[in-house]
Amino acid sequence: MNKAELETHRDLNIPGLNRRRVDVWLPEAYNANPNQSFPVLYMQDGQTVFDSWKKGIPGWEIHRAISRLAAEEKIFPPIVVAISSTLNRAGDYLPAKALSDLGESDVSAENSLVGKTSTSNLISDLYLEWMTSTLKPAIDSRYRTLTDPQNTAVMGSSLGGLISLYALCENPETFGKAACLSTHWPAVGDGMLAYLDEHLPSPGQHKLYFDYGSEGLDFEYEPWQTKVDALLRQKGYREGKDFASWYFAGEDHTTTAWKNRVHIPLTFLFGTIDQ
Repeated sequence: MNKAELETHRDLNIPGLNRRRVDVWLPEAYNANPNQSFPVLYMQDGQTVFDSWKKGIPGWEIHRAISRLAAEEKIFPPIVVAISSTLNRAGDYLPAKALSDLGESDVSAENSLVGKTSTSNLISDLYLEWMTSTLKPAIDSRYRTLTDPQNTAVMGSSLGGLISLYALCENPETFGKAACLSTHWPAVGDGMLAYLDEHLPSPGQHKLYFDYGSEGLDFEYEPWQTKVDALLRQKGYREGKDFASWYFAGEDHTTTAWKNRVHIPLTFLFGTIDQ
């Protein structure tokens, strides 16, 4: 991707959070239809979601997936708001209210995907306050957005999957949809299950997507995802309608794996045919 295709915002910072860049990608239809407003997809680890973000490591290429699905008329294309993570990634992303016991060993390997991470500053609640009170209002004022929850989604992988789920549960009036790829359940364990039992929004107005592979860090996820899926069904979430849960045998915990399957959550969240 040519960097000119991204509109970068560096003025969306608040005290208490590390400074970060926010990149916005507009689908082709945005400029082609100047009177139309668009849904918005907020993405964690924003430096990884477009083209190669690190030498030898590919990005998600999510803009290509969106453009392809839109051309096939399978989705209504969203604006992508890519939020870069910082050195306090785990502190920003680990759900504070769900964290019963922080296991440094559980997150250390995963942290290598986006660099050194400090967990000493656990401020995920402040991060969500920033997303809802600073970031989203700025995006809605600067772009033609559909501002309601049904058109506001959040997506992330690994720890980014945890904070995406947490964002929807804490702010169901803001985020109507969340996609959590290779969610790093071991970092929060039973604490997250107890939190979800208490804080999942009522079914029918929200969509949740989950997936995981069988290799690398993803090897540990199946028992946790099985429990989450069972809880969702117990709460009245309808599989295929309110939530989706996918398993990918042979897939590892990598940006390449997420790139190869991101069309599935995109279609679930933004599909043009009601499911």
